[in-house]
Amino acid sequence: MHQVQLSDQLYQQIQRRAVAAGFPSVDEYIADVLQHDLIEDAENFDQLFTPERLAHIDRAIAQVEAGQGLTSEQARAELAKRRDEWLGQNPR
Repeated sequence: MHQVQLSDQLYQQIQRRAVAAGFPSVDEYIADVLQHDLIEDAENFDQLFTPERLAHIDRAIAQVEAGQGLTSEQARAELAKRRDEWLGQNPR
């Protein structure tokens, strides 16, 4: 097994990202990032589907299946309403 030296500041930044991405350790996070960086297939997006993001997707699916989602028409109406409110509060 090999070791890599990191400054304390860099280690803390990496540690925050590892926790946010749902990795159990900094070592696993760094290994995952490097493995995906070394993959030459630019169309592979697996590294974007962290445990945290997958859990978020699962929660969203459960909400939709429970009837808590919006139809396309409802979403457009809600976005239009929010846009009008924002434009009213932020005149040019």
